[in-house]
Amino acid sequence: MKQALTGAHVFDGETLREGLAVIVEDDRITAIEPTQGLGNTLPVIELGGGILAPGFIDLQVNGGGGVLFNNDTSLGAITTMLAGHRSRGTTSMLPTLISDTAERQRAGVEAIAAAVDAGIPGVLGVHIEGPFFNLAKRGAHQAAYIRAMDEPDIDWLTSLSGFKVMLTLAPECAQPGQIQRLADAGITVCAGHTNATYEEVMGAIEEGLKGFTHLYNAMRPLLSREPGVVGAALADPDTWCGIIVDGHHAHPAAVRAAYGAKPQGKLFLVTDAMATVGAAEKSFEIYGETIHEDNGRLINADGLLAGSAIGMIDAVRINTALVGIPLEESLRMASLYPAQFMQLDHQLGRINTGHRADLVHFDNDFIVRNTWVAGEHQSH
Repeated sequence: MKQALTGAHVFDGETLREGLAVIVEDDRITAIEPTQGLGNTLPVIELGGGILAPGFIDLQVNGGGGVLFNNDTSLGAITTMLAGHRSRGTTSMLPTLISDTAERQRAGVEAIAAAVDAGIPGVLGVHIEGPFFNLAKRGAHQAAYIRAMDEPDIDWLTSLSGFKVMLTLAPECAQPGQIQRLADAGITVCAGHTNATYEEVMGAIEEGLKGFTHLYNAMRPLLSREPGVVGAALADPDTWCGIIVDGHHAHPAAVRAAYGAKPQGKLFLVTDAMATVGAAEKSFEIYGETIHEDNGRLINADGLLAGSAIGMIDAVRINTALVGIPLEESLRMASLYPAQFMQLDHQLGRINTGHRADLVHFDNDFIVRNTWVAGEHQSH
């Protein structure tokens, strides 16, 4: 079906434009035309103001819609997570498995493969966050599951194909050459939950480390004589950083510092969202303990942050209103930059002819009103 989306400002991935209609046919954007020249031949969806932008891409989603992926490694859980985040503007994601048994993580990856085989367009692949971490920086990850990476792990990870794989590990806990082997197999390797020195991180980058997971959190900080993981992340111009902008995980000034330090396009938004996003219930269980929402934070019994309670539209709003980054850049940080990081910007992250029709329409209060995933429309 061919239709025209009109009546909203259009953010095409680069600039905010007025007086345009976005033409969608089946799962693709086929044209961007002046509204005045449309005529009467196309069905029109009048959006009534607000902004139409590329759909948000979240590369770190632990749960949503009342489901935590580690607790329910099924195809049904993935579709529930997608539905829970869609009302927050997310049209594509990497469902994320945190540290757990090898059996649990492999079951989750099998569900991802099933989702991709079923043609569910919102699933880009999987983010495996742990268990190859430094115990000193494990955060809310269960200590019993933290371990070193062995040959069967590498054999399994490098055998995965047909979808994107992101792996977060502590570089200092990897043996020489392991990161190189993972990167050569096409895995996007990131540093996280790490106490590595600056030199160890730079060595990992030479092997193919591509990014940093939830910048600042659960990593060795920047000091004057030991730049640590944070210093390496901010100083290296070629790597990407995901950052949780929820008002709790990183101070607004720290977000601004990262934005100023990294070249444009190398800092992108993630939610690190848990089960409560898109759900009425504001608590859940993981590792046998209850995590509950407290004043917008998710904390465990020890008071440690345990993921976030935001969706991507919330991250865009906070990044714009609280941090002070321009709206256009916040939107790029939520769509174009993660698409570039995962090498998917040829089809996602822009409103452009030939790109997939993944779109989000939100109003001036940052409330999502409509989404399109591969051309399929849903009002919210």
